[in-house]
Amino acid sequence: MEKNIETISKERKNQLIQFSKKVNIHFKNLLLLDQAFHHRSLTNEKKHIKNNERLEFLGDSVLGMVTAAYLYNAMENPEGDLAKIKSQVVSEKSLAPIALKFGVDKLLVLGHGEEITGGRSKPAILADCMEAIIGAYYLDSGYKDAEKYVLSFIIPAVKDVLNNGMKDYKTVLQETFQKNHKHYPVYELVGKHGPDHQQIFEVVVHLDDLTVGPAEGTSKKEAEQKVAKLAIDLLNSK
Repeated sequence: MEKNIETISKERKNQLIQFSKKVNIHFKNLLLLDQAFHHRSLTNEKKHIKNNERLEFLGDSVLGMVTAAYLYNAMENPEGDLAKIKSQVVSEKSLAPIALKFGVDKLLVLGHGEEITGGRSKPAILADCMEAIIGAYYLDSGYKDAEKYVLSFIIPAVKDVLNNGMKDYKTVLQETFQKNHKHYPVYELVGKHGPDHQQIFEVVVHLDDLTVGPAEGTSKKEAEQKVAKLAIDLLNSK
């Protein structure tokens, strides 16, 4: 049995409407927006309630398409630069703070286990919910409205990356490490977990006899960038 509109309390409806106003979107079907906040841990405890994984899958693609099209039309940079910028602005590291700014954490619906372990503040859960909201809005109102919503926070994120420089931590680490060593940093995938469409990768980096990490990411490249940043901070502290 699926949730229907009667199962959403008046208080919850008001919360969803206030959220929509805050981020300047309008849902014809509040069920879709409500579902976007349902973490999979909730479904484990209440089988009849849909979680946001399928919406997240859809939203991830819409987010990527909108961002790629914007970068292509707004910039004359080569493909490599555009790819680096895109990877940063659609990353968990970028989306999670935006989610907190929007108040996504307050509307998340989690299973008891995830709630008591701090799931409401986990970057991966926040970023996934952002993507689920995009997917829900695309289904509710179409591509153009979803595009407008995505651009409202992606354009500032792109400007931030351009103002602060593209942080290619792997390149910085290689340059830093090679000043005093003959070898390159060596990255190693040491684990991965999660469903096929939502895997988390764990990577360490070997700097001669020193191993740094692991760091996690939703892709191997993201995890490598994160562990490279950890290594840079460690080397700088020495």
